[in-house]
Amino acid sequence: MSLLSWGMYPKIQNKAFLVDSSAKLAEYLKEPREYIPFGNGRSYGDSALAENILNIKPYDYFLHFDAEAGILHAQAGVLLSDILEAFVPQGWFLKVTPGTKLITLGGAIASDVHGKNHHVQGCFSECVEEFTLMTANGETKTVTRDSELFLATCGGMGLTGVILDAKISLKKINSTTIKQTTIKTKNLQETFAAFEEYEHMPYSVAWIDCLAQGEAIGKCLLMVGDFADNGKLDYKQKPKKNIPFNFPSFALNKLSVKAFNWLYYNKAPAGVSKQNVDIDTFFYPLDAIQNWNRIYGKSGFTQYQFILPKERSYEGLKAILEKIAASGKGSFLAVLKLYGKANANYLSFPIEGYSLALDFKIESGLFELLDALDAIVVEFGGRIYLTKDVRVSKETFESGYEHIEKFRTLRKREKMDTKFQSLQSKRVEI
Repeated sequence: MSLLSWGMYPKIQNKAFLVDSSAKLAEYLKEPREYIPFGNGRSYGDSALAENILNIKPYDYFLHFDAEAGILHAQAGVLLSDILEAFVPQGWFLKVTPGTKLITLGGAIASDVHGKNHHVQGCFSECVEEFTLMTANGETKTVTRDSELFLATCGGMGLTGVILDAKISLKKINSTTIKQTTIKTKNLQETFAAFEEYEHMPYSVAWIDCLAQGEAIGKCLLMVGDFADNGKLDYKQKPKKNIPFNFPSFALNKLSVKAFNWLYYNKAPAGVSKQNVDIDTFFYPLDAIQNWNRIYGKSGFTQYQFILPKERSYEGLKAILEKIAASGKGSFLAVLKLYGKANANYLSFPIEGYSLALDFKIESGLFELLDALDAIVVEFGGRIYLTKDVRVSKETFESGYEHIEKFRTLRKREKMDTKFQSLQSKRVEI
């Protein structure tokens, strides 16, 4: 059985090599094969796909926790959900978390994931104290924050070596309740004004109606929030709903997406409203549905995520939303976020500005639309997120990442390119 990405595209034949010890991994690396590390299969595209896959998920022990400093030492296969279950009841939370808790610690570092608080906290690498990396020759190195290996590995998509374990700092909390404020906007101008007004809030994210047109283009529900301080730290896994089979491809179309968007937008009262929600509802709403990727049908889907510089975000987003609305290929999962300044890591995605993430089912004409969106992203000085990508060209990718030659030089010098390759790395030649 071949391993797939969360987008279920592309479908390729591959062989998985289970990694449950560093000794076994070192033996694999002695063989004349190319590999790519694979965690829990939650990256959307082909960044963790190759003919030979190193399955890191079984390498999943907690090693130590410093309760005074809040420093957790854990193996790379530990899921973020494992960390939450163990440490939220003790009053600790992840400093940075993406929109799913079902990714591995190693995957979080390799993608340098970000969350709803990037504008104040930055990427996941900001909470990484150090990590252990097995390099192409089987050597084990401790990688600290002041090294080039740190800059290349955080966001390096598994192309510098295999992360074995890491020490990360956690955030102290005193509640599992999030005090949420929802702001309902009528157009893109109001959306940007709301983001600016609530920029002081530690967490913010917006669902945007990407099929809205005319004066309503860019209307959204912006959710901002922070942890309450009520001393209640109960954290229990909720029963999950399940999508038991792939939906027929015709189920997701312009009419069904438009209907969903209308219902979702109109569930919220006009103006500003207040809610108390739990951690999972605020941070991980889609994790409540097992196999939600099956909604897009057996052909799979891709998530298109780009970011634009802050000073050009309004104009660029307006052009992209107009293009999507005109195409009729709308996404009911359209997430807009505000980001703070970029870090120094070679391939980390965020820059200061606004990012939009959209899910599209794989169908005729989609890649032509995404090529057209790429041209707008490049025109406005933006970049594409590799963790979500499955088709971007080398030229488009390169235009957004100014440190790409440093990354390539390191890969060649340390012979990483002879051992670690993915479908994506070969496509964009990194």
